[in-house]
Formats: sequence, structure tokens, C-alpha cells
Amino acid sequence: MRGFAIGWHLAWALAVAVAAWALAARSLAGPGPELAALAAGGGAGLIGALLAWAGARSAAILVWAAAGALACLLTGGLTGPLTPWCLAPLAAAAAFRRARVLPLGAASAVAATGAAGLGTALSPLPAASAAAAPYLALVSLTTAVLGLGAALVALHAAVRAREAERDQIEIGLREALANQPQLILALYPAGRILEAFGQPPPGLELRSLRERNFLDLVAPDERGAAEDALTRAAGEGSAEIAFTPAHDSEGWWVLSLRRMSSIRLAGALRDARAQRAREAELDQARIAAEAQNAGKSRFLANMSHELRTPLNAIMGFSDIMRQRLFGPMSDRYAEYADLVHDAGAHLLELINDVLDMSKIEAERFELAREVFDAREAVSAVVRLMRGQAERAGIQLRGVLPPEPLQVDADRRAVKQIALNLVSNALKFTPRNGSVTLTAQSDGEALELIVSDTGVGIPPQDLERLGRPFEQAGDAAQRAAGSGLGLSLVRAFARLHGGDMDIESQVGEGTTVTIRMPVLAPLEALERPSAEASAG
Repeated sequence: MRGFAIGWHLAWALAVAVAAWALAARSLAGPGPELAALAAGGGAGLIGALLAWAGARSAAILVWAAAGALACLLTGGLTGPLTPWCLAPLAAAAAFRRARVLPLGAASAVAATGAAGLGTALSPLPAASAAAAPYLALVSLTTAVLGLGAALVALHAAVRAREAERDQIEIGLREALANQPQLILALYPAGRILEAFGQPPPGLELRSLRERNFLDLVAPDERGAAEDALTRAAGEGSAEIAFTPAHDSEGWWVLSLRRMSSIRLAGALRDARAQRAREAELDQARIAAEAQNAGKSRFLANMSHELRTPLNAIMGFSDIMRQRLFGPMSDRYAEYADLVHDAGAHLLELINDVLDMSKIEAERFELAREVFDAREAVSAVVRLMRGQAERAGIQLRGVLPPEPLQVDADRRAVKQIALNLVSNALKFTPRNGSVTLTAQSDGEALELIVSDTGVGIPPQDLERLGRPFEQAGDAAQRAAGSGLGLSLVRAFARLHGGDMDIESQVGEGTTVTIRMPVLAPLEALERPSAEASAG
């Protein structure tokens, strides 16, 4: 595009220069208005070439308007021989082969003609010599006609090339639309189909769709919903509807709608029968899995409850034997009684965990909420676990605020959270390490933080922790627990509207943070004692 415009301008400048040389050689034009007028035309060609190279098309057209008007004014105005050069701006605009600059070229030509006419009317103008006038007229007419003709031919060729390119693009798009797997519709918001491309669902012919109303394709009892979808797409910009086709009660189609303009919609129609069947299968599989999971949870809950009764008897009798309430017995038997009692305690703890988790999974666990000082529950856990920590050679300490931490929560759940976290920390902390249990307030939330200087948790294990029966560590550490501790902690925290966060670095230790929005106003803790005093 730019190369032709530059060449056109240079050719104009060359033609004018040759004409000026010929007139000067034949002594038909000497220094004066004739050569000045020719210089204006030739200079416009050179300047226009530079501007065309720089892409300044509008500026080049305006330069041609000024040059054409000046050349006319120097040679007698509208009655002079260079009047055809007033058309030079239009010819230059055509030479750029851009239809959008033609209005500027036409306006500039009119302005140049008007300027020349105004100059002619207002004041006497220099006139070309009688000998040079015919030659100047021939030069101006030839350059104007040839320049304008060449530019228009080039413009026409460029327009045809662009049209051919657009036709090819349109053919490619139509071919792509015709062969894509869905049916693409262009329709009015009222439902009338304007265009249809692509592969129609089974039982629908493409040629029968144009000028047909889309609502006719929908089962009668579902047409109201389809009409609402069209209205929604026109108002909100998009909508989607699944429906039964009118000709096939067993079919299932899906139409996705998008707004193209205020009066036109685009839609993609596809056969979703297979998708619906897969979704039905997935729903059935999900329902079956949920039923199996609920059955498993009920089974575990019932079995755990049934196991606790004989286990309590075992622990009770073993405790009687340990205390030698009915007489002395040998040290060997006393040792066996201790082992039986310890094993029973461990099994009872496991059963309680399984029972709690089963109730939570079956959504049968109910929180017994009350207002109490969380420091009491945390202190009880520290006292309970201090002996185990001392036997393991680990320093256990609790960090509590001096003011009450009144919470509205399940006391046993809060204590169980702290107990499970401290027990886990002791299990993964070697001798001479430390475990710290911190309780503090953060806004309206209670934070329980347990940090240790243990072995840490690898990233691949960290992602699994918190799910039932998932454990970390080596075989000995896994054997020491059931994998329910952290899952119960997370479940209890979420039942209170909170959650659990674990941060760990291998070889440096682990920090577990429980955050629950359960803090209660101070008056809630003081009210029961005041009422008791009044009673």
C-alpha cells in the first residue's frame, strides 16, 4: 500500500520537473510565476512522498490542497491553465488506496478550488504568458488526468483484493461453522431463527430451520422455560436451558445463548442425551457411595458402642487385680494385670475416637455448647499429659493469658482438641525436646496453638494429615496411634465454625493452629455465678 503511494508522488514530481525543464529550454517560461507554480506542484510531489513513507496520509493530502491552490493563484486563478491541479488532493487520496481518506481528498479539492476562486474574486492575480499558457494547461491536464486515473485504478484493484480476501475469510468461516459438531443459531429474542450452521441433533433437518421459531422445537410443557431463557439472554447477556425436544420424548438437548446485539442472539444447540445418561450414572454412583459410607459409619458407631460395655468390664476387673483388692498375687500376675489395663485403656481411647468420627460423618454428632473459661480445659490437658511428657524426657508447658478466655463451645470437644494435639506432639518429639500449648484470643476467635521441636512432617505427608486414618512418620510412630487424632481435631474445629492449619519443617518441628470463632462476652461468663448467688 505505502510503496504505490510513494511511487505515485515521485512520478508526479518527475513529470512536473520534466515539464518545467522543457518549458525553460524552449524559453517559454523564465523565472517568474510560471516556474513558481510548477515548483509548487513538483514540491508537493516530493513532500507527499516523504509523508507517505512516514504514514502521514492526511498531512500529504493537505499539502496537495495548498500546492494546488497556490499554483492556481500564481497563474491566474480559476481562469488560469493550472486549474486542474485543484483536483490533486483527490488524486493523492486515491493513490493511498484507502477508501476512508477519499472524503478528506474530496473536501481538500473543494477547499483548493474555493481558495483559488476567492483569490480570483478579491484581487488581481499574476497571469501566465500567452506563449506558456497552452503548455501549462497541457501539463496540468495531463498530470491531473493521468495521476487521478492511475490512482483510481490502483484504488479499485486494492478494494477488489480486500473484497476477495474478505470473501475467502467468509468462505472459511462458513465452512468451519458448517462442519463444527454443534448447531449454531442466529435468532431474534422472540425465538425466530435467522441462520443455522453446523450439525443438527438427530431428528432435525438443517434446511427446515430458517425462518422457523425455535420454541416449536421444544416440548409443549417446557416452552415457557425456553421463552424465559430467551428473555434472560436478551436482558442479561447469556442464558442456558436443557429441554426435551418436541419430536422425541426420550431426547435431551441443551441450548447455550449469548447476546450479539439488542435484537439478535447467538445460540449453540447440542444433543446432551449421552451427557444426561452419564450424569444419571454418576448420581446413582454418588448416592450408592453415600449410602455405603453412611452404613459404614452406622456400623462403626454401633460396634463401638457395643464394644465399650465388655471393655469397661475388662478394665474394671484388671484394675481390681492391680490394686489387689481381694488379696495378694504374684508380681508376674500383677504385671499382666497392668498390661491388660493399659491395653484396654488404649483400645477404649481408639473406640471413643472411632465413635466420635462415625457420629460426625453420619452428621449425628451434636455439640453440647456452654459458656466456660477455656483456660480451665487447657490447664487440665497440661496436667493430664505432664506425666507422659516427663517419662519421655520432654518439657511440656502451657501459655495462658491472665484474663479469662470465656467461650461458647463444647467443653469436651475443646479439651479433646488440646489433648489430641499435645499427644501427637509428644509422639513426634524426641527426648530433651519441648512442646508448648498456647491458648489466646484473636478478635472474636479462640486460638489453640501447639508447637513442638520434633522431627517435623514431610510435605507429602502434610497434605494427607487431617483425613481419617491418615498417619505420618515411620512404622513405630504409626503404630502408636490410629490416625484419627488430627481428623477429629479438624472435625471438632469445623463443627465450631473454625478450621485447622499445620505448618511444619522437617528437622525443626511442627506448629498446629486451631482457630474457632467461639469467644463469648465477659458478661456471659459472670451471669451464671451471679444467678447462683441470688438463688
